[in-house]
Amino acid sequence: KVDIVLTPTMPMPAFKIGENSDNPLQMWLADAFTTSLNPTGLPGLSVNAGFTKEGLPVGMQLIGPYLREDILLNFGHQFENSAF
Repeated sequence: KVDIVLTPTMPMPAFKIGENSDNPLQMWLADAFTTSLNPTGLPGLSVNAGFTKEGLPVGMQLIGPYLREDILLNFGHQFENSAF
């Protein structure tokens, strides 16, 4: 029993703006970790977890219990205030 599950937001670092706009499969694969949450009804929140060496953002996804968005928002707020 846990309050929050932490996962990557994407299975790869962020793309540069426009980098894969002509590759719908690559764009779809980038959303694989976030779209799988939709049918479950569980709340999810993505927050910045840092940056790559190239300066691109890396996200972490927080998944919380059903109808407990308050837990995610509180944790996300505390993480962002302490990490950066």
